[in-house]
Amino acid sequence: MWGGRFAEGPAAVMREINASIPFDKRMWRQDVRGSQAHVAMLGTQGIVSGEDAATIARGLDEVAADFERDGVPDDLALEDIHMLTEARLAERIGPVAGRLHTARSRNDQVATDFRLWVRDATDEVLAAIAALQAALLARAEEHAASVMPGFTHLQSAQPVTLGHHLMAYHEMLRRDASRFGDARRRLNECPLGSAALAGTGFPIDRDATARALGFDRPTRNSLDAVSDRDFALDYLQAATQCALHLSRLAEEFILWASQPFGFVALSDAWSTGSSIMPQKRNPDAAELVRGHAGRIVGATVSLMVTMKGLPLAYSKDMQDDKPPVFEAHDLLGLCLAAMTGMVETATFRTDRMRAVAEAGYATATDLADWLVREAGVPFREAHHITGRAVKRAEDTGVKLDALPLAALTAIDSRIDARVFDVLSVDASVASRTSHGGTAPANVRAAVAAARGETT
Repeated sequence: MWGGRFAEGPAAVMREINASIPFDKRMWRQDVRGSQAHVAMLGTQGIVSGEDAATIARGLDEVAADFERDGVPDDLALEDIHMLTEARLAERIGPVAGRLHTARSRNDQVATDFRLWVRDATDEVLAAIAALQAALLARAEEHAASVMPGFTHLQSAQPVTLGHHLMAYHEMLRRDASRFGDARRRLNECPLGSAALAGTGFPIDRDATARALGFDRPTRNSLDAVSDRDFALDYLQAATQCALHLSRLAEEFILWASQPFGFVALSDAWSTGSSIMPQKRNPDAAELVRGHAGRIVGATVSLMVTMKGLPLAYSKDMQDDKPPVFEAHDLLGLCLAAMTGMVETATFRTDRMRAVAEAGYATATDLADWLVREAGVPFREAHHITGRAVKRAEDTGVKLDALPLAALTAIDSRIDARVFDVLSVDASVASRTSHGGTAPANVRAAVAAARGETT
């Protein structure tokens, strides 16, 4: 490629460290698309003849068909997917293939290809997030009134509904989709035509190539365009946040599937056994989702460290931009698919959830709120009174709503029989009708609203 300047070829190790074809070959579709748009513009602008442009376009179609049929070989001598595509094109159409690289550099070429790839990857992730959201909505609607304990510090706090709990993850995914959408909008500018770093003296039409590739506009500064990898970092940071949310849901499934909790049974499709203990049902898919989150975080840190000290414009360090993005994308896709499958097929043991919610004095706050609302007691005093009631129930080994009225009035005479209307777990969740609360009616309304947003 640069034989005119160099008298000798690269050392074997140099050839290996310099080559990116083993990983950037997965961008071959984007590379061909970018080249097709570029040569069409060259022909329209008269920079190459119409005949040559048509020949190159036909040859690119044939190269794409070869790659689709046979795959892309790891030819280290040709370094990367850009040079491999051009070499294959030359095999097909001869010396006219050399005109394709007029008015562009591998710097703006790779920046364009990589943006196209990340844009396609973002669309895949958004579809996968939508599938998981749909699964959560279906199960939340099914369990809009299923009572479970809500936790703080992993201690039983207040009763909630399983539907409300699942909708919390739907909200997290809604924010994830928003982050990916924002990242997609920012990346949708076309670097092609920035050339190596300074632009080009050829009369190119950057608006035409941007339109042909589905970008909103061309980038505004050639130096920035070839050296920018913010779009890759945006993708990785959105992927990291999404992976953290998936890891939290996975962790809950792991806890809930354990015998001390017993809240959920994962299907055989998403569980494994033990090589030595035949009774085991291990939540391995959930554990791998939890583990993969760490690798996605690592991919983000990797690219941040690569980019942190690079001067303008392009440096070879930036060849290491793609492996972390590719790895994170593959892992996130697996995680989203696995969590969708687990949510869809899980058997929620709502009887066990209810029993734990009823056993933990989780309606204590309802008693305190009742004292404030019905007896005019200041909340801090009501909190103290309720604490004494919980202590009495604990000492006598009964649930809070099973304490006799006489025992409650002995603690505070302002308590009357109406208090039993709020002390059951069902009454508690039904009363939480504030916006965003856990009441079954709220959950059903939230599900309907979410479905309306996605249609």
